[in-house]
Amino acid sequence: MISKNQLKLIHSLEQKKQRKKSGLFLVQGEKNVGELFNSDFEIVNIFATTEYINKYAASLSAQQLVSLTVESTVEELQKAGTLKTNNSVIAIVKSKAYEAPTINNDELILVLDQVGDPGNLGTIIRVADWYGIKHIICSTDCADLYNPKVIAATMGSFVRVQVSHTDLCEYLSSQDKPVYGAFLEGKNLHKSQLPNSAFIVMGSESHGISEGVSAFITDKITIPNFGQAESLNVAMATGIILDNFMR
Repeated sequence: MISKNQLKLIHSLEQKKQRKKSGLFLVQGEKNVGELFNSDFEIVNIFATTEYINKYAASLSAQQLVSLTVESTVEELQKAGTLKTNNSVIAIVKSKAYEAPTINNDELILVLDQVGDPGNLGTIIRVADWYGIKHIICSTDCADLYNPKVIAATMGSFVRVQVSHTDLCEYLSSQDKPVYGAFLEGKNLHKSQLPNSAFIVMGSESHGISEGVSAFITDKITIPNFGQAESLNVAMATGIILDNFMR
């Protein structure tokens, strides 16, 4: 069963301050925890139902996690976690701090400016993984990668996409590749010649790309609309833009 101290730790990791202080974060649900087994993330503890432990006995043994696994009831996991469903397992994992990377000649890097919604960030990470994007650079006021809602929305893609938080103006000022930005007044994406190597900047739905970051945009692009909707969700827009670049 989950002890009072363990429950207290799990609940504390819902807060950014405590995640940063402890260097730990939560991974919940069968899919997300399963992705950890094939990654280099270090698992500190696993809390799981008897059914989960039996189902993944071979993986737990191969990863030397048996001694770190605490058998728990569904009720305990529901009380401990943040998910309303898929409550068979919760893992406490050591977080990583990624440095902002140097872009390769055949690489696309996503840059996110002021994307504060955890669900949007998590979905963008999942979309990036689908299109083979390995790096996402976030402004310091973006949602925290290790927010439980972000991790849940990635559906396991957080183990393959490296997300770093940094000062975007400072970072972009040292780059020599084209910087594409999504703007309502940009050039039609369908009619643009898109390179194999570039930075793609996406802003928040409410504020767009900030004035400071806009100064580093070399090419403004827009997704042409054919209907009456005022805007697109930033995660959806990211997927459409990446699809056009990958063509």
